[in-house]
Amino acid sequence: MRNGKKFNQLGRKAPHRKAMLANMASSLISHKRISTTVAKAKALRMYVEPLITKSKNDTVHSRRTVFSYLQDKSATKELFDGIAAKVVDRPGGYTRIIRTVTRQGDAADMCIIELVDYNETYVSGDAKKKTRKRRTRRGGSAAPEKAATEEKAQTKPADAKPEVKEEEKEPKAETAEKVETSEETKIQDAPAEETKAQESPAEEDKDQAKEEPKDEDKEEKK
Repeated sequence: MRNGKKFNQLGRKAPHRKAMLANMASSLISHKRISTTVAKAKALRMYVEPLITKSKNDTVHSRRTVFSYLQDKSATKELFDGIAAKVVDRPGGYTRIIRTVTRQGDAADMCIIELVDYNETYVSGDAKKKTRKRRTRRGGSAAPEKAATEEKAQTKPADAKPEVKEEEKEPKAETAEKVETSEETKIQDAPAEETKAQESPAEEDKDQAKEEPKDEDKEEKK
């Protein structure tokens, strides 16, 4: 009977199960990856990851504690001397389970369990750590625009003159042309007025000259 036990017994009694997990943990530490069923891999992950965390503190007490679980000197030495240096910056999650095909015969789900830091396809030596970006509601879409304008202001030199748009130049040219045309019209109108003023006295003299001979002729006839 199961009797309410919350862990997978794997169809074995406690001594058999502990010995099997110890052998699987030693094989995983030595070979860095092994192939097994999904149920055994999940049980092994719960068994071996606390031992890897224990190996970060390299003391005699830690070594003896890990050896009491593994019962393998070479695996204990490899764990403390090789693996601990690689996982020193990782706060857990030292293993990865990759599911494969089902096993013929009993159709059990097979998988590969491996140490994360030893798989070169997923982790490269020059890989940069990703920084987390916090999303905030403040600023909205205006924040990127402000950042872009600040970057442009920083990149521009101090002696650079402000750019003048062509649209601003055109109205000035039009106003200059209007002023020139108005001055020309004034200059053209001024001589015409002067000529009229000059012509008006001459015309009066002619009229007087025409009228005077008529009066003289009348007096001679009398």
